[in-house]
Amino acid sequence: MAQLPAGHVPLIQRLFGWLRRPPPDIEPSLWLSACSDCAWIDALDPARQLRLRRLTAQFLRQKTISPVAGLQLHDHQRVLLAATCCLPLLGIGSEGWRGWSQLIVYPDAFRVRRNHLDAAGVLHEWEDELIGEAWDQGPLIVSWADVQADLADPQAGFNVVVHEMAHKLDALDGLLDGTPPLPREWQRRWANDFQHHYDAFCQAVEAGHDTAIDPYAAEAPEEFFAVVSEYHFSAPKLLRAEMPEVATHLARFYGASPFG
Repeated sequence: MAQLPAGHVPLIQRLFGWLRRPPPDIEPSLWLSACSDCAWIDALDPARQLRLRRLTAQFLRQKTISPVAGLQLHDHQRVLLAATCCLPLLGIGSEGWRGWSQLIVYPDAFRVRRNHLDAAGVLHEWEDELIGEAWDQGPLIVSWADVQADLADPQAGFNVVVHEMAHKLDALDGLLDGTPPLPREWQRRWANDFQHHYDAFCQAVEAGHDTAIDPYAAEAPEEFFAVVSEYHFSAPKLLRAEMPEVATHLARFYGASPFG
């Protein structure tokens, strides 16, 4: 095989050096701004915060953040949104965002048109007002006003971005049923424990009891998973007191809550 002239060696070395460069990082000032504005990020230990920073940088390269309806987002706000999306992915990694490419951000709650064809063949149409939605194989959509409200009160039990990301994780196995992809034995234990607590919670809500957990969790198994995921990140002590087995599964799946 013919050899390249010696003068080509530095060029080859530069080429391989370029190929080995680490992926672009987030500017330190932008990351510090995100940390200061988000208690969930700021409370992470250094190793998990570094992992989150790398995931966030990757998210920003691979996903499109689209403000709509006149909303404008500055760079540090985009970093903040991306980091919050990645918070539930510290355990599973970038595999958790497979199958979709866009985060759509409305200024406030938004309306969607629904329709349903009943058994008699009658088409029913109505509008829902939402603060977040996760489309199957489509975008994740959130209200910026509600994201800001969650950031302002980070231990109130609410996080609309985590809620919608939980739906995305739930759907990775092709079924929206309150169980993300898990090893078989863990999945069996997860399903048993979640079903037990979901059934008991639904009975309490139907009986008109005041519940410590948001009653919206009784809407469906997938909503139960999304709501308790919010509590894992924003009110973990309350979740452990109310549903210890569920809290244990979520700590294993997501990693320890930033708030302990």
